[in-house]
Amino acid sequence: MNRVATIDRETKETKIELRLDLDGSGDADINCDDQFLTHMLESLAKYSDFDLTLCAKGDNEHHLLEDVAIVLGMALKEAIGDQPIQRIASSMVPMDDALVVVAMDLIDRPYVDIECPDPLYHHFLRSVAMNSGMTLHVKVVRGFDDHHIVEATVKALGRALNKAVAQRERMLSTKAKPKVRKK
Repeated sequence: MNRVATIDRETKETKIELRLDLDGSGDADINCDDQFLTHMLESLAKYSDFDLTLCAKGDNEHHLLEDVAIVLGMALKEAIGDQPIQRIASSMVPMDDALVVVAMDLIDRPYVDIECPDPLYHHFLRSVAMNSGMTLHVKVVRGFDDHHIVEATVKALGRALNKAVAQRERMLSTKAKPKVRKK
């Protein structure tokens, strides 16, 4: 099955066009004014083995990161769909002085408990989790360089996502799928 999502989002502050392929090879084509965000998204694609294409423009760094994260979370949720996946995964990544653990459950019960020294990237991670329905925990074991901590976090997120979206033959749940009735 094709696990691809394309999401376009335009607000007064930003214009985002994103394509995500969960069964890619880690290729990234990022057109974004923020060079650190570009680097982080390229790292995410590489470590998750997702193919990611993004064109993002924004009026300031906060709006840009927030809206990219919203669209990325939405695309992740859409690309997974109702297919059975491993769901739960974790990864520990060292980067120089930094050592970070990321654990997640892609169960559509959004919750975050994130340690991140950079408020913008804390917000970025939270926005991805909330818009994808992810339970996300990030623990900084050690580190003093904020850049290294953020980068180790994104790489660990990518590695955990790679494991969590791995396909299964049946749903991994002890509960039946809820029935929703519309009135």
